[in-house]
Formats: sequence, structure tokens, C-alpha cells
Amino acid sequence: MADTAVFFNEYLPQKLKDNPDLADMGSIFQFDIEGAGTWSLHLKDGGIVSKGPTDDAECVITCAQEDWEGLLDNPSSGMMLFMQGKLKASNLGMATKLQQILG
Repeated sequence: MADTAVFFNEYLPQKLKDNPDLADMGSIFQFDIEGAGTWSLHLKDGGIVSKGPTDDAECVITCAQEDWEGLLDNPSSGMMLFMQGKLKASNLGMATKLQQILG
């Protein structure tokens, strides 16, 4: 099973570095992963992943750690988690952009 901290601290920063087009999507996300912590993803000006919340999040994703790590292993399970109420997004339209990041 994928590890949340490894995803935010290693995998995601490297993916943004390798794919500069993703790093400038123009969005700011906050991930509240219950049981693991909170991370911010600034997809403006080169893409920055940081530990902790941000005051200017345009979309907040909330999920339990077990469900989040299942989503990392199987990105296509996102819709099912959302329909079950296990994955929440404050802005559904922006949340769909995350498919490019997770896929």
C-alpha cells in the first residue's frame, strides 16, 4: 500500500519537477488526510508541496489515511470513494484536475 508521507514528501515533488506543465496548473489545494496530516499543493509558479495548511486553498480534499492510500494505489477508485462520502472536496470542479496528478 502507498504511504501518504512518501507521496507528499518524495513522489509528488519529483513528479512536479519532471512534469513542469503540471506544476503550473494555476490551482492551490489542501489535503487533510485524517490520521496522517495536512499538506498544501501550490500549482502556481513551478509547483510547491508543503507540510501544513494554507490560507489560500481553492480546493480542500478530506479523506481518511486508509482510503487516501487506497486511492494512491488505485486512482480510478476516487469516484467510488467520493460517492461513499469517504473522499470530500470543497470544489469538485477543481478536484477533477487532481486526476492528472494522481494518474
